[in-house]
This record gives sequence, structure tokens and C-alpha cells, in this order.
Amino acid sequence: MESLQDERRTLTGWGRTAPTTARVVHSPDVDALAKAVRESGERGVIARGLGRSYGDPSQNAGGLVLDMTALHRIHDVDVSDATVDVDAGVSIDDLVRAVIPHGLWIPVMPGTRQVTVGGAIAADVHGKNHHSEGSFGNHVLSMDVLGADGEIRTASPDGEHAELFWAVVGGMGLVGIVLRATIRLKRVESAYFLVDTEQVHNLDELMARLHSNDEQYTYSVAWFDSVIGGDKLGRGTLTRGWSATYDDLPPKLRKDPFHFAAPQLATVPPVFPNGMLNNLTARMFNEVWWRKSPTRFGSVQNITQFFNPLDIAAEWNRLYGPAGFLQYQFMVPFGQEDVFRRMMRTISASGHVSALNVLKRFGAGNDGVLSFPTPGWTLAVDLPVRPGLNKLCNELDDMVLEAGGRLYLAKESRTSAATLHAGYPRMSEWRALRAKYDPNGVFHSDLSRRLEL
Repeated sequence: MESLQDERRTLTGWGRTAPTTARVVHSPDVDALAKAVRESGERGVIARGLGRSYGDPSQNAGGLVLDMTALHRIHDVDVSDATVDVDAGVSIDDLVRAVIPHGLWIPVMPGTRQVTVGGAIAADVHGKNHHSEGSFGNHVLSMDVLGADGEIRTASPDGEHAELFWAVVGGMGLVGIVLRATIRLKRVESAYFLVDTEQVHNLDELMARLHSNDEQYTYSVAWFDSVIGGDKLGRGTLTRGWSATYDDLPPKLRKDPFHFAAPQLATVPPVFPNGMLNNLTARMFNEVWWRKSPTRFGSVQNITQFFNPLDIAAEWNRLYGPAGFLQYQFMVPFGQEDVFRRMMRTISASGHVSALNVLKRFGAGNDGVLSFPTPGWTLAVDLPVRPGLNKLCNELDDMVLEAGGRLYLAKESRTSAATLHAGYPRMSEWRALRAKYDPNGVFHSDLSRRLEL
């Protein structure tokens, strides 16, 4: 058994708020990790990947955090079966680089490639294709889960340990730690995407266009302006597409159809003060973003352009300054569009500005007991931390619950336990499963204590 690397570290989520200090251990040895879980102590243990959850789900103040990035082997890419057997600490970025040369593609791409497979399962991440292909957990064929007793169980969605499987998917690491997974992949003819881009002039037009013909596209997402008010509120860009076939590519790209274009142009330095994003700078950004994306159909875009434009700049969260920011992501069911519009007007009138506003449509949910997606609208807004922000978010919380919606645990950083629980009708079922598989409360995080999970 290899020894653990062991150090005390102060951790935050991607929003850079609420730092806490924990003992962090790091090892590629599964036996060493199991021993650490069994001996974790009264503050318990939580797994951590690349730290891209926005709040505090992979922090454990005064306790133990397992840095899972040492488990980074891709064990097998089965081209004939279109599956991959991979360690939980492998990043989506490394996974894409490994499978795309074989004409294979991951089934769900989140907004950044800098997340681990284990984190993608624990948060049951979604992408631009939830309306057509569901969330990440839908495509996991089996996984090895390290339990609170230090034992490893192989769980599958409809076989042995199925209830454990669906408690772990979306369970934020609080039922067990994913060590390894087999994932179903997609066959593609290129590493490019055929994209339709449409400018829309207000929120009503945007939602109507999304709702009317979204099913024609595999991937769909909208950005819109929440700073501009009046009749132009929700002016934005609708971007939708499919995987490009070989014949869709121009001659130059056909020479290397599986080329993975993933430039990283800069690392944002830690020099930006609080308040850089304000009403003026947000209006300027929104105007540039609007003008750079005119309506056009059938353009060919690479992976970074279409899925992960923010990955071009490393540490982009530093732009919000040392006070950090929160990403407020919620969903409301179809039929609750009036509440959604009221929420947008509330944000626009609040004085709190968000330049990154991402709107998607969710399709059918899966069997994950705490999985976030369910049919409806989901919006993520990035809001700099400053006085009055929690008051605004509390108002938004009330409207989310009024509409029968919920907040996303992977983005959550400040709501109340009562609000969070009210949005998840299967919460009591999940807590019973957690008690069954972790009767002594070994798995804990700052998030689990704050939200009484």
C-alpha cells in the first residue's frame, strides 16, 4: 500500500467564497484511500476533484478531504463497444483527448472540461443536450463505490446495488466515493459541430423559439442580457447544433477530422479588484457578446468554441475579485414561464449584474434521487458578491419554490436547508439511503452540514 500525501490546505469552490481549512490527502492507492475513510475521525471525509463546484460541496472544515486526482488512469477504451473504463479522477479534458481519435465522444459535456469523472457523476452534470440525451448519470454503465465501511461495491443502474447507484448519482459524494466507472460513449465522424446561431430581441421571443423547435437539435443553449431592461430584457443569442459528419466539414478540416482544438490563451492573474463587473462593464460586455454572434446557419465550430469557451482563459474566476461570486442556478417546470419572467425582471431591477446568463431546456429526469434536472427551464447567472446579494437570492428562492422548482447543489452556496429540501420531493428517501449506507455519518462536507443533508 502506497503512503498518502498529507497536508493542511485552505479550500474554496470555484466562486472563491467561504474558505475553510481541512486535512487533504492524495494517493493513487485505493487501499490507502479506503483506510483513510475508515480512520477519518469525527469530522468525517469528503472527496474532491478539480474544485469546479461553485460553493462548498468538496470542502470539509476541520475534517478530511480526499483529493481524487491521483486516480487518473484510463484503463480501457473499447472502440467496438463504444465504452470507456476510467478512474474517477480523470478529467473530462483528458477523457476527450483519449477517445476522440477513435471516433468516440462523451455523451454529456458540461460547461468546462476541467471536471473529473467522479465529480460529473456526483453532481450528475448536464450539458446542452439534456433535452435530447439526459444527464451524465444516464450514460454510466457501472461504477466502483467506496463505502463508509471502507468496502468497495460495484453498482449498476438496474442490477446489483442499483439503489446505491442512484443515491450516488447526484448525491454530492455523501453516500459513497466513486473510484472507477464504465461509461457509454457516442460514435462521431469528427471533433466538430454544425451550429445554427440566431439573435433574438427579448426574453419572450427567446423562450418561444426554444420551445417551438428545440427537439430538432441535439445541443441547445441560449445566452441573454439581463442588464438591459424594458422591452429588450432577455435580448440574446440562441446557439444550437449537432455533431458534424465528415461530409459537413470544409476540405481543410477533412484532412484531420478528429483534431482536438483546445487553445488556452492566458491565465487570469490574481490582480483584479472587487467591483470590476458593474453595470457599465456588464453593459459593454453584453453589447460585444451580442454583436459578435449574428444570425448564421450551418457554421462549423470546434469543441472549445461550441462547448467550453471559458476554458480558453485559465482561472477566469479571478476576474470577479477577491470577494468572489456565486452562480445561482435553478430550474422551474414548464408552464411556469410567468414566474420565470418575474425572476428576470427582479434580477434586472436589483442593481446586481450578471454578464453570464445561460438558459437551457431540460428533458425527462433520470432515477437519481437527488439529481437536479427535471422537465423545465434552467438558468444559471453569475453574480459578484457584494452587499444585498443574499437578500436578492432569498427573493429568487421564494419564486423558485412558488413555481415548484429547485436549486442545483453543485452551484449552491448560500440558501437555507428548508428551501433546498422543499425543492427535492425525494429528499427523505435519499436521506434514508444515506443512513443505510453511512449509518455513522462518515461522509460529510461543509455543504452537508449547512443544508442538513
